[in-house]
Amino acid sequence: MALLPAGWFRMGSDCGKPDEAPARRVWVDAFLIDVHEVTQEDYGSLVLGNPSHFKGPRRPMEQISWAKAALYCNARSRADGLRPCYDEDTAACDFQADGYRLPTEAEWEYAARAATQTDFSFGADGARLKDFAWFAENSGGTTHPVCGKKPNAWGLYDMHGNVAEWCNDAYGERYYSQAPDRNPRGPAEGKCCVLRGGAWNSSRDTCRTPYRVAENPGFQDACFALDAIGFRCVRQAPSAPP
Repeated sequence: MALLPAGWFRMGSDCGKPDEAPARRVWVDAFLIDVHEVTQEDYGSLVLGNPSHFKGPRRPMEQISWAKAALYCNARSRADGLRPCYDEDTAACDFQADGYRLPTEAEWEYAARAATQTDFSFGADGARLKDFAWFAENSGGTTHPVCGKKPNAWGLYDMHGNVAEWCNDAYGERYYSQAPDRNPRGPAEGKCCVLRGGAWNSSRDTCRTPYRVAENPGFQDACFALDAIGFRCVRQAPSAPP
């Protein structure tokens, strides 16, 4: 995992889809985040079964519902002697627990931007996306082993493309206009959860850093192909100074 420092950043976009606006200044506390998406090898070491369509130990897990991603987070927490974050009956997240969880939408975008304010972590030139992401133009219709493209400036791989990643937040189309400016965690409730980052079958536009997708957490009426949905984990920074 990489330790990201606390800080302010500009979240969202006033030039994209309506649900990306308004762009606003947001603070996130320090946190740890997986350098790459959870792989089939990672998942299989803790949870039996592999529902992925595109098999390979270093390929990202896909066809994973939000609930199964949360259960993996809890299993990983127990394996590392940490307190699980998710109530497995209600799916509520305890943000005070020191275990693994899915990133908030704000944490995900903060990590993906890596101190940039452009549509992509490497700048505004979408033609360079092929150097950083597996997406519709270069993926060959499949996922690829993690860390196969260039990382962003904070050393994080596949923040654009490969598989779209679950966030902890429920989706709110107008949430940005109501959200707090410190550690926003999404609406209190909602039928859909947020996916970020685009996938192997995504266009350049849908791989943009601020691009948001609402998805049913159990996959009914999925907007994305199921084999384009995966995740990575975060956890709070241990004893991080201000």
